[in-house]
Amino acid sequence: MVISRTPFRISFFGGGTDYPAWYEKNGLGSVLSASINKYCYISARFLPPFFKYKHRIVYSQQELVNKIDEIKHPSVRETLRFSNLNRGVEIHHNGDLPAMSGLGSSSAFTVGLINALSGLKGEMKTKRQLALDAIHVEQNLIKENVGSQDQAIAAFGGLNRIDFGGLQKIAVYPMIMKPERTAEFQSHLMLFFTDFSRKASRVAKDWIKNTNQNKNDFNAMLRMVDEGINILNSNCDIGEFGKLLHQSWQIKRCLAKGITNPKIDKIYDTGKKAGALGGKLLGAGGGGFMLFFARPKDQPRIKEKLKKFLHVPFRIDTHGSQIVYYSPHTDPDL
Repeated sequence: MVISRTPFRISFFGGGTDYPAWYEKNGLGSVLSASINKYCYISARFLPPFFKYKHRIVYSQQELVNKIDEIKHPSVRETLRFSNLNRGVEIHHNGDLPAMSGLGSSSAFTVGLINALSGLKGEMKTKRQLALDAIHVEQNLIKENVGSQDQAIAAFGGLNRIDFGGLQKIAVYPMIMKPERTAEFQSHLMLFFTDFSRKASRVAKDWIKNTNQNKNDFNAMLRMVDEGINILNSNCDIGEFGKLLHQSWQIKRCLAKGITNPKIDKIYDTGKKAGALGGKLLGAGGGGFMLFFARPKDQPRIKEKLKKFLHVPFRIDTHGSQIVYYSPHTDPDL
């Protein structure tokens, strides 16, 4: 049996420029993102040949099938095809946070599954290869309307600038900050669940369709990646990072229909009036988690004003996708 643990992520700046529709035409996409200590767990093992089915997949549903083509879960189906395993497998999924919530959970699942199935085959992929394989599975095999940052940050972990496009396809640059600056940064981050989820691919479809007409907005969000990094690497008031998040959200919310709605706007406005310097809805939009950037002294008031929404404390993860349990199958006859 193999168990992988893969982090979810939060994205600060540059979201949307990680879509191939942008960086393949404009030459560069870039994001500032971080993985967090909330995880997707995938366990996988070869299934003994004593059952009436060849594959067992357990997530929010259970699938018992004999052929890969019969699997309904798109990531499991296409990842199994891609992995080219010739034996039956049993796969279990558990997650710390709900799916379809803007934290890159779908890509964390795919990265974690590729990692676990590679372990079953006795292979250890690099973090870069994990990311590239997951991007291929989601964009080319499943044909989802997804970008490339979620797979990269899930595989690599940490707080990074990630560039997309060109011959390298992805380039990951870890943020290097003094420990006290990192602690100060993390102490300003707050995460709230909006209580409603959405299918990111459907929302992102309009992002992709509107890429050309929103070129100036995408370039503005791209510049904010460098601006955000410069704030973190300087000695200036870290509150400037929150103000920049607010500017970014004002651009993002107008990029396509469905990114925001009156309920989301009310949550954001409530947090802002209670003292948040800025924030954004995470992911493609439409629901999920709201990120706020607020001074620690203002956070109790923000929690009180948003008390009907679940506040989720978190820290930045630094490891990315890992194999946390590995017990190789040793009986060649089963």
